Amino acid sequence: MKQFTQLTQRIGPALLAAFVLVLLRSTGLAQMIDLFLYDLVTSQRSAESGEKTPITLIQIQERDIKKYGWPIEDGLFCQAIDTLNTHGARAIGFDIYRDKGVGPNQQCLRDRFSKQPRLISIFNAAADIGAVPGTPAHRQSYNDLSLDGDGILRRDLVHVGGQDEATVSFPMRVIEVATGSTRIREDLEQGRHRDAWVSANGGGYHGAVDAGWGWQRLLLFREPGSYASFSLNQLLSGDIPDEAIKNQIVLIGSAAPSLRDLFEVPHSRFRHGAESFQISGVEIHANRIATLLDHHNNTLNIGWIMPGWGNVLLVLICASVGLICGEAIPSLRRSVFIVSLLTLALSGGLLVLLLNHRWVGMALPVTGLLSMGGSAWIRRGVLNQHHTQQIRRLLGQTTSPAVAQQLWNQRESLLSNGRFEGQLLPVTVLFTDTASFTSVSEQLSPSELMNWLNQGMAICIPAVTRRGGMVNKFTGDGMLAVFGVPLKQNPRGDARAAIEAAIEINTGLQDLNATFQLNGAPAMRMRVGIHSGEVLVGSMGSSERIEYAVIGDTVNCASRLESINKQRHHGVVRVLFSKDTQDLLEPDFLKTLDLTAWGSVPIKGRDQGLDVSELNLDNPPADASAIEP
Repeated sequence: MKQFTQLTQRIGPALLAAFVLVLLRSTGLAQMIDLFLYDLVTSQRSAESGEKTPITLIQIQERDIKKYGWPIEDGLFCQAIDTLNTHGARAIGFDIYRDKGVGPNQQCLRDRFSKQPRLISIFNAAADIGAVPGTPAHRQSYNDLSLDGDGILRRDLVHVGGQDEATVSFPMRVIEVATGSTRIREDLEQGRHRDAWVSANGGGYHGAVDAGWGWQRLLLFREPGSYASFSLNQLLSGDIPDEAIKNQIVLIGSAAPSLRDLFEVPHSRFRHGAESFQISGVEIHANRIATLLDHHNNTLNIGWIMPGWGNVLLVLICASVGLICGEAIPSLRRSVFIVSLLTLALSGGLLVLLLNHRWVGMALPVTGLLSMGGSAWIRRGVLNQHHTQQIRRLLGQTTSPAVAQQLWNQRESLLSNGRFEGQLLPVTVLFTDTASFTSVSEQLSPSELMNWLNQGMAICIPAVTRRGGMVNKFTGDGMLAVFGVPLKQNPRGDARAAIEAAIEINTGLQDLNATFQLNGAPAMRMRVGIHSGEVLVGSMGSSERIEYAVIGDTVNCASRLESINKQRHHGVVRVLFSKDTQDLLEPDFLKTLDLTAWGSVPIKGRDQGLDVSELNLDNPPADASAIEP
């Protein structure tokens, strides 16, 4: 069970991040985000004017319907076609369904389509609407368009291979009639034509059902409404200048809202007015034809669309980078900063590419980078909390902030299965004990006695922890403090820190005793023993109870020094330390101390005694700065 919990903590956040990615893709939310960004960039991208193209639009407006009625009879269209032929139109694309005639002059329209070499008729394969009867197969074309699931037109169905002669897209047929060449279609069918083709999972699409059907590319828009455009009435009335028709590709189609031949495009999201912004079908075909003309003239910026496998690879790379940055950078704050910076760089880079007609799906790579980075932060947070609990359980709260930070930074190497591994460390041990505790306890109630002791500990503990020491345990009315654990420090610095801590304890107790005297409480006096040497340190105990143990002769010697000759005690604090500690003190610091040599004293449990000195604290040291924490 414990192993399962550890495994869950390690891989659970990453699995959650992966689930978020799968959810984004499977629900279509990732595609929705990518298409929104595509629409935003497309609508803001600068576009050429349609006036620069050899395309003129004859758009049937509401005023034309009001004047001529709807459906407009075939005879009027015959007049319009004759006028365009007379003025030298290069090709005439008739984007009006007329599989069934209207009015008394139906035959004239059929004759025009049968005999006029520059006239192209449409049919709709999906709706099973035929072309104008009598139109030869080589001048028929389908005008089917591919709408995305959200109803927005973004793709251009350029061509579908393997069909009969009549089944050619409207723009392709218009280009072939206008140029007299079928080169583009032939290149397509023979695999020689290079373009940024859309696939079902290419770019920002994620499993678009029909995106991989036929040769499809993203629609390239001229500035909406910028094509040379006239009404049917203007054409029939002779109000169109000759240069707007001569050698032009002329498209006839509807633009009246009542005819419902209008389409939402990427610009529709971001152009707001009284009505939703839409573009007429005939202008859509004009954009498609303009793109094929650029192909024909070798002036088209083809662009590029990331294939599906590339999108998957990019997501994996971004997710891996996020996970590595989240895990490998030691500082969590720096990790968050770097991942955030990478996210901004990735987003900005992909937007710049899209602005230049290079479309790469953005939602999943960016989410992968952030989610995997976030999963690492969560895992580290959970592990950090676990380590914090372990360290607090093992060491308590009696370590200095500096040592706590060092422990935190090295927790992976220090902790093993929730324990500190055993090791030998050179340390300096400081033992304290309260003098005359029994007599004081007889003067105070239990609560008063505990408060009296705690006030003394409130002086002793900070004196130790401020210098990097650790209060290892409390011994009734005293404490065991160790300098140099749980991380190896500088032994010379540890010895000095212990002496300085004792000096601070003396100063603090003198002030505390002044307060006790005012309150009628007994004065507090302490004995301190200090000794330096190696100890065995590590976690000791079982799962029910565990503590950080400091074991060895060094601890015993410090304890014996504290308790030796208790009657020989002058002043508030008596400090005895061994020559082992004295030898570690720097000569300059040692000169500041007032010492009384006790000589060699016997130590219970040892064959050899210890050379001991007493630190006289009645007078402050010559170098007062030496005892500052």
